[in-house]
Amino acid sequence: MAQINPYLHFNGNAEEAFTFYKSVFGNEFAMLVRFKDMPGDPGIPLNEDEANKIMHIALPVGKSNVLMGSDVPSFMGQVNENENRSKISISAESKEEADKIFYGLTAGGKVEMPIADSPWGSYFGMFRDKYGIEWMVDFDPK
Repeated sequence: MAQINPYLHFNGNAEEAFTFYKSVFGNEFAMLVRFKDMPGDPGIPLNEDEANKIMHIALPVGKSNVLMGSDVPSFMGQVNENENRSKISISAESKEEADKIFYGLTAGGKVEMPIADSPWGSYFGMFRDKYGIEWMVDFDPK
């Protein structure tokens, strides 16, 4: 079966964001590649600051998911962090895990729907984290 793994773009703070995500989800980075790590001349204009930015980072989450991301070099424009228009949905294995993830990721962010028992029977909450990424956390006891 195909697997879906979210890939997030940042305006120069991917490493900071992923260090934050790592503090909530645990695990170690499966990969961290900076633009300067590319062999040879990448053919793109990068100053020293951009050369140190993240070209690709991967954080395993749970049993078989990977949260991935990168910084967007300035020559490619800016990511509009307030217009993501999509959410990452996390299905927790317990109410305690849902709380840990929800309260961990909401630090410095904005809660859109507090985590609580929902009318449809699951334990659910929504928020935008301090990096502008939108999340939904759900635990379905069924």
